[in-house]
Amino acid sequence: MSDTTTNLQHQTLLKSVTWNDQGLVPVITQEVGSKDILMMAWMNQDALLATLRLGEAVYWTRSRQKLWHKGEESGHTQTVKEIRLDCDGDTLLLLVEQKDGIACHTGAHSCFFRVWDSKSESWVDEADAQK
Repeated sequence: MSDTTTNLQHQTLLKSVTWNDQGLVPVITQEVGSKDILMMAWMNQDALLATLRLGEAVYWTRSRQKLWHKGEESGHTQTVKEIRLDCDGDTLLLLVEQKDGIACHTGAHSCFFRVWDSKSESWVDEADAQK
């Protein structure tokens, strides 16, 4: 495939996404095997293009205002197996293989490890909730 063809495909992909006022789109990341929701992050156009180029997830960190190659420090990279766009065009879904099974910066498998306990009216760590 030529660079021209690739660039045209990437432009088509970028135009299909409804970017917010900051030029970002929310991204839900799901583990391809387990179907677990691992995390939610943001991408700008550069992050999406880097993800396509590398085959690994690259996000935009709003707090640091820069591209963030997931796992660049921890080694817990995400190999992208599929990219999906929702029906409104305003949310991406990445289906990934999560290296070492750790997606959260806390060391948890998923960033969604807190469970609401209506009896105690508090958030409980999933590991504690299963005891």
